[in-house]
Amino acid sequence: MDLIELGGRFRELRRLAGDTQSTVAERAGMDRTTVAKFETGQLAELGVGKLERLFQLYGFSIEPVPVRPRPTLDDLQARGDRGGRT
Repeated sequence: MDLIELGGRFRELRRLAGDTQSTVAERAGMDRTTVAKFETGQLAELGVGKLERLFQLYGFSIEPVPVRPRPTLDDLQARGDRGGRT
């Protein structure tokens, strides 16, 4: 998951909670424009500490998870997988 996807998911959490960007920014100790840019994918990077603070507001944490590599075309052909198409 990249920063753009994280921002979109965070926006969903904030909206579900009925919070404004200003309220979230104040509670997380950052600027509202940072929150807005995060949610809209306009930030090149955002520190782990800031990400943690934002997601912790809604009971989530940032944790590493194993990444499953996508199968190559050769892998799919060897399994006889046609990507769900018949």
